[in-house]
Amino acid sequence: MVMSVNTNAGAMIALQSLNKTNSGLEQTQLRITTGLKVGGPKDDAATFAIAQNMRGDIAGMSAVKTNLALGQSIVNVAIDAGKAIADLLTEMKAKAVQASQEGLDTDSYTALNEEFTSLRSQIQSIVQTADFNGKNLIDSGSSNLKVLSTVDGSTITVTKQSIDATTLAIHTAALSSATVAATALTAISQAIIDVSNALASLGSSAKRIDIQADFTGKLQDILKQGVGNLVDADLAQESASLQALQIKQQLGVQALAIANAGPQSILALFQ
Repeated sequence: MVMSVNTNAGAMIALQSLNKTNSGLEQTQLRITTGLKVGGPKDDAATFAIAQNMRGDIAGMSAVKTNLALGQSIVNVAIDAGKAIADLLTEMKAKAVQASQEGLDTDSYTALNEEFTSLRSQIQSIVQTADFNGKNLIDSGSSNLKVLSTVDGSTITVTKQSIDATTLAIHTAALSSATVAATALTAISQAIIDVSNALASLGSSAKRIDIQADFTGKLQDILKQGVGNLVDADLAQESASLQALQIKQQLGVQALAIANAGPQSILALFQ
Protein backbone atom coordinates (compact mmCIF):
# COMPACT_ATOMS: atom_id res chain seq x y z
CA MET A 1 0.00 0.00 0.00
CA VAL A 2 1.37 3.37 -1.03
CA MET A 3 1.86 5.80 1.83
CA SER A 4 0.97 9.36 0.78
CA VAL A 5 0.14 12.68 2.42
CA ASN A 6 -1.77 13.80 -0.69
CA THR A 7 -4.32 11.00 -0.79
CA ASN A 8 -5.85 9.49 2.38
CA ALA A 9 -8.13 6.68 1.21
CA GLY A 10 -9.05 5.69 4.75
CA ALA A 11 -10.19 9.21 5.57
CA MET A 12 -12.27 9.40 2.40
CA ILE A 13 -14.00 6.11 3.21
CA ALA A 14 -14.60 7.18 6.81
CA LEU A 15 -16.00 10.50 5.62
CA GLN A 16 -18.38 8.84 3.15
CA SER A 17 -19.67 6.56 5.91
CA LEU A 18 -20.08 9.48 8.30
CA ASN A 19 -21.98 11.51 5.69
CA LYS A 20 -24.31 8.58 5.09
CA THR A 21 -24.93 8.24 8.81
CA ASN A 22 -25.58 11.98 9.16
CA SER A 23 -28.06 11.82 6.28
CA GLY A 24 -29.94 8.95 7.92
CA LEU A 25 -29.88 10.75 11.25
CA GLU A 26 -31.31 13.90 9.67
CA GLN A 27 -34.11 11.89 8.02
CA THR A 28 -34.94 10.11 11.27
CA GLN A 29 -35.05 13.38 13.19
CA LEU A 30 -37.39 14.82 10.55
CA ARG A 31 -39.72 11.84 10.87
CA ILE A 32 -39.78 12.24 14.64
CA THR A 33 -40.44 15.99 14.34
CA THR A 34 -43.27 15.70 11.78
CA GLY A 35 -44.57 12.29 12.75
CA LEU A 36 -44.50 11.33 9.06
CA LYS A 37 -42.44 8.72 7.31
CA VAL A 38 -43.67 10.04 3.94
CA GLY A 39 -43.68 13.82 4.11
CA GLY A 40 -43.24 14.48 0.42
CA PRO A 41 -42.80 12.87 -2.99
CA LYS A 42 -39.04 12.50 -2.45
CA ASP A 43 -39.65 10.09 0.42
CA ASP A 44 -41.93 7.73 -1.55
CA ALA A 45 -43.53 9.12 -4.69
CA ALA A 46 -46.16 6.38 -5.16
CA THR A 47 -47.26 6.35 -1.52
CA PHE A 48 -47.35 10.14 -1.39
CA ALA A 49 -49.59 10.26 -4.50
CA ILE A 50 -51.99 7.69 -3.05
CA ALA A 51 -52.15 9.56 0.25
CA GLN A 52 -52.82 12.86 -1.51
CA ASN A 53 -55.71 11.34 -3.45
CA MET A 54 -57.15 9.96 -0.22
CA ARG A 55 -56.74 13.37 1.45
CA GLY A 56 -58.76 14.84 -1.42
CA ASP A 57 -61.53 12.32 -0.77
CA ILE A 58 -61.46 13.18 2.94
CA ALA A 59 -61.80 16.89 2.15
CA GLY A 60 -64.72 16.13 -0.15
CA MET A 61 -66.42 14.12 2.57
CA SER A 62 -65.98 17.00 4.99
CA ALA A 63 -67.95 19.17 2.57
CA VAL A 64 -70.61 16.45 2.27
CA LYS A 65 -70.89 16.23 6.06
CA THR A 66 -71.38 19.99 6.22
CA ASN A 67 -74.19 19.82 3.66
CA LEU A 68 -75.80 16.87 5.43
CA ALA A 69 -75.67 18.74 8.74
CA LEU A 70 -77.32 21.73 7.06
CA GLY A 71 -80.00 19.46 5.63
CA GLN A 72 -80.58 17.90 9.04
CA SER A 73 -81.11 21.32 10.58
CA ILE A 74 -83.56 22.43 7.88
CA VAL A 75 -85.63 19.26 8.15
CA ASN A 76 -85.55 19.26 11.95
CA VAL A 77 -86.88 22.82 12.03
CA ALA A 78 -89.71 21.76 9.72
CA ILE A 79 -90.49 18.74 11.89
CA ASP A 80 -90.56 20.77 15.10
CA ALA A 81 -92.83 23.31 13.44
CA GLY A 82 -95.09 20.53 12.18
CA LYS A 83 -95.36 19.05 15.66
CA ALA A 84 -96.30 22.45 17.06
CA ILE A 85 -98.95 22.85 14.35
CA ALA A 86 -100.32 19.39 15.10
CA ASP A 87 -100.70 20.37 18.76
CA LEU A 88 -102.49 23.59 17.78
CA LEU A 89 -104.84 21.66 15.49
CA THR A 90 -105.68 19.36 18.37
CA GLU A 91 -106.65 22.38 20.45
CA MET A 92 -108.68 23.78 17.55
CA LYS A 93 -110.50 20.49 17.22
CA ALA A 94 -111.43 20.62 20.89
CA LYS A 95 -112.87 24.12 20.37
CA ALA A 96 -114.76 22.97 17.28
CA VAL A 97 -116.25 20.00 19.13
CA GLN A 98 -117.34 22.29 21.95
CA ALA A 99 -118.88 24.78 19.52
CA SER A 100 -120.77 22.09 17.59
CA GLN A 101 -123.03 21.54 20.58
CA GLU A 102 -126.48 22.99 20.11
CA GLY A 103 -127.85 25.50 22.58
CA LEU A 104 -124.82 27.71 23.24
CA ASP A 105 -125.45 31.41 23.51
CA THR A 106 -123.92 34.05 21.26
CA ASP A 107 -121.27 35.06 23.76
CA SER A 108 -120.06 31.47 24.02
CA TYR A 109 -119.78 31.15 20.24
CA THR A 110 -117.93 34.47 20.09
CA ALA A 111 -115.46 33.43 22.77
CA LEU A 112 -114.86 30.03 21.17
CA ASN A 113 -114.44 31.58 17.73
CA GLU A 114 -111.89 34.10 19.04
CA GLU A 115 -109.83 31.31 20.60
CA PHE A 116 -110.19 29.27 17.42
CA THR A 117 -109.04 32.17 15.26
CA SER A 118 -106.15 32.92 17.58
CA LEU A 119 -104.91 29.34 17.33
CA ARG A 120 -105.14 29.48 13.53
CA SER A 121 -103.15 32.72 13.49
CA GLN A 122 -100.50 31.00 15.57
CA ILE A 123 -100.29 28.26 12.95
CA GLN A 124 -99.61 30.88 10.29
CA SER A 125 -96.96 32.48 12.47
CA ILE A 126 -95.19 29.15 12.96
CA VAL A 127 -95.28 28.38 9.23
CA GLN A 128 -93.78 31.75 8.33
CA THR A 129 -90.92 31.46 10.82
CA ALA A 130 -90.08 27.78 10.29
CA ASP A 131 -87.05 28.42 8.12
CA PHE A 132 -83.35 27.69 8.53
CA ASN A 133 -80.71 29.40 6.44
CA GLY A 134 -83.48 30.87 4.30
CA LYS A 135 -85.13 27.50 3.54
CA ASN A 136 -88.71 26.71 4.57
CA LEU A 137 -90.20 23.28 3.87
CA ILE A 138 -93.76 23.80 5.16
CA ASP A 139 -94.81 27.08 3.56
CA SER A 140 -97.04 27.03 0.48
CA GLY A 141 -94.38 28.84 -1.53
CA SER A 142 -91.62 26.41 -0.56
CA SER A 143 -89.77 24.02 -2.84
CA ASN A 144 -88.18 20.61 -2.44
CA LEU A 145 -84.81 20.41 -0.72
CA LYS A 146 -81.89 18.58 -2.30
CA VAL A 147 -79.15 17.59 0.14
CA LEU A 148 -75.71 16.62 -1.17
CA SER A 149 -75.07 13.10 0.11
CA THR A 150 -71.92 11.82 -1.63
CA VAL A 151 -68.71 13.23 -3.11
CA ASP A 152 -69.86 12.19 -6.59
CA GLY A 153 -72.79 14.60 -6.44
CA SER A 154 -75.66 12.31 -5.43
CA THR A 155 -78.43 14.01 -3.47
CA ILE A 156 -81.24 13.16 -1.07
CA THR A 157 -84.48 14.92 -2.01
CA VAL A 158 -86.71 16.11 0.81
CA THR A 159 -90.22 16.76 -0.48
CA LYS A 160 -91.81 19.99 0.68
CA GLN A 161 -94.86 19.67 2.93
CA SER A 162 -97.14 22.70 2.75
CA ILE A 163 -99.12 22.78 5.99
CA ASP A 164 -100.19 26.42 6.18
CA ALA A 165 -103.80 27.25 7.00
CA THR A 166 -104.76 27.85 3.38
CA THR A 167 -103.29 24.55 2.14
CA LEU A 168 -104.96 22.72 5.02
CA ALA A 169 -108.27 24.38 4.00
CA ILE A 170 -108.94 25.80 7.48
CA HIS A 171 -108.32 29.46 6.66
CA THR A 172 -112.07 30.18 6.44
CA ALA A 173 -113.22 27.88 9.24
CA ALA A 174 -115.24 29.54 11.99
CA LEU A 175 -117.27 28.69 15.08
CA SER A 176 -120.13 31.17 14.73
CA SER A 177 -122.80 28.52 15.10
CA ALA A 178 -123.25 24.81 15.70
CA THR A 179 -123.71 24.12 12.00
CA VAL A 180 -120.67 26.15 10.97
CA ALA A 181 -118.66 24.55 13.78
CA ALA A 182 -119.55 21.08 12.49
CA THR A 183 -118.14 22.03 9.10
CA ALA A 184 -115.01 23.42 10.78
CA LEU A 185 -114.65 20.20 12.78
CA THR A 186 -114.58 18.17 9.58
CA ALA A 187 -111.93 20.46 8.09
CA ILE A 188 -109.82 20.36 11.25
CA SER A 189 -109.99 16.57 11.45
CA GLN A 190 -108.75 16.30 7.88
CA ALA A 191 -106.03 18.88 8.58
CA ILE A 192 -104.79 16.76 11.48
CA ILE A 193 -104.50 13.79 9.12
CA ASP A 194 -102.68 15.90 6.52
CA VAL A 195 -100.18 17.24 9.05
CA SER A 196 -99.55 13.73 10.39
CA ASN A 197 -98.80 12.53 6.87
CA ALA A 198 -96.50 15.51 6.31
CA LEU A 199 -94.62 14.76 9.51
CA ALA A 200 -94.26 11.12 8.49
CA SER A 201 -92.72 12.18 5.18
CA LEU A 202 -90.37 14.66 6.83
CA GLY A 203 -89.40 12.11 9.47
CA SER A 204 -88.56 9.54 6.82
CA SER A 205 -86.33 12.03 4.99
CA ALA A 206 -84.67 13.09 8.25
CA LYS A 207 -83.91 9.46 9.06
CA ARG A 208 -82.35 8.94 5.65
CA ILE A 209 -80.15 12.02 6.07
CA ASP A 210 -79.11 10.90 9.56
CA ILE A 211 -78.09 7.46 8.26
CA GLN A 212 -76.09 8.99 5.41
CA ALA A 213 -74.38 11.45 7.75
CA ASP A 214 -73.41 8.64 10.12
CA PHE A 215 -72.07 6.52 7.25
CA THR A 216 -70.12 9.43 5.79
CA GLY A 217 -68.50 10.12 9.15
CA LYS A 218 -67.45 6.48 9.52
CA LEU A 219 -66.12 6.33 5.96
CA GLN A 220 -64.13 9.51 6.55
CA ASP A 221 -62.59 7.99 9.68
CA ILE A 222 -61.60 4.88 7.72
CA LEU A 223 -59.90 6.99 5.06
CA LYS A 224 -58.05 9.00 7.70
CA GLN A 225 -56.83 5.77 9.25
CA GLY A 226 -55.76 4.57 5.81
CA VAL A 227 -53.74 7.73 5.20
CA GLY A 228 -52.15 7.34 8.62
CA ASN A 229 -51.14 3.76 7.83
CA LEU A 230 -49.47 4.97 4.64
CA VAL A 231 -47.59 8.05 5.81
CA ASP A 232 -47.38 8.08 9.62
CA ALA A 233 -44.02 7.20 11.17
CA ASP A 234 -43.65 4.42 13.74
CA LEU A 235 -42.18 6.55 16.51
CA ALA A 236 -41.06 3.54 18.56
CA GLN A 237 -39.07 2.27 15.59
CA GLU A 238 -37.74 5.75 14.82
CA SER A 239 -36.62 6.15 18.43
CA ALA A 240 -34.60 2.95 18.20
CA SER A 241 -33.14 4.05 14.85
CA LEU A 242 -32.21 7.43 16.31
CA GLN A 243 -30.20 5.89 19.11
CA ALA A 244 -28.43 3.50 16.70
CA LEU A 245 -27.58 6.30 14.30
CA GLN A 246 -26.28 8.53 17.07
CA ILE A 247 -23.89 5.76 18.14
CA LYS A 248 -22.83 5.20 14.51
CA GLN A 249 -22.24 8.94 14.19
CA GLN A 250 -19.93 8.96 17.21
CA LEU A 251 -18.06 5.94 15.91
CA GLY A 252 -17.80 7.54 12.48
CA VAL A 253 -16.30 10.69 13.94
CA GLN A 254 -13.75 8.58 15.81
CA ALA A 255 -12.99 6.53 12.69
CA LEU A 256 -12.46 9.71 10.67
CA ALA A 257 -10.14 11.09 13.37
CA ILE A 258 -8.08 7.87 13.29
CA ALA A 259 -7.93 7.94 9.49
CA ASN A 260 -6.84 11.58 9.48
CA ALA A 261 -4.07 10.76 11.97
CA GLY A 262 -2.69 8.01 9.74
CA PRO A 263 -0.40 10.19 7.55
CA GLN A 264 1.41 11.44 10.68
CA SER A 265 3.16 8.05 10.84
CA ILE A 266 5.04 9.06 7.67
CA LEU A 267 7.04 11.53 9.76
CA ALA A 268 8.71 8.62 11.51
CA LEU A 269 10.29 7.59 8.24
CA PHE A 270 12.30 10.82 8.15
CA GLN A 271 13.52 10.91 11.70
